[in-house]
Amino acid sequence: MTTQDGHQAADTAAMSTGQLIASIREDLSSLVRDEVELAKAEMRESAARAGAGGALGAIGLYLIVLATVLLAIAAAYGLTGLGLHPGWAFLIVGGALLLIAALLMLIARGRFTKISGPQRAQRAASRIGAALRPGSRT
Repeated sequence: MTTQDGHQAADTAAMSTGQLIASIREDLSSLVRDEVELAKAEMRESAARAGAGGALGAIGLYLIVLATVLLAIAAAYGLTGLGLHPGWAFLIVGGALLLIAALLMLIARGRFTKISGPQRAQRAASRIGAALRPGSRT
């Protein structure tokens, strides 16, 4: 009988227990190698998709920044069209953008202060450290 990879399959009745175990080990090793290769190929494909998605996201963010600048200029010219001096119009729009940016930064700071580290891992590490110190009883 011939196996899938072209090797002759030995008669299992004539094989010793050691030979059977060696054969199983080789088959399992081959299976694990194949699975690892498959996982690597899938990861490469996923990484390529993630890279393309990241590039498209960066281009989108760049276009948003450009649109924001153009809309700010349009708003300043709109205020100028309402009779405001251009200097004051641009100052008002710039100030409004600074206020929005400051508000967003305050919200971000509030969210960052709520972040805590891995507390369970820190407690476990301190317990392990205490247990490893000389003279400690656990």
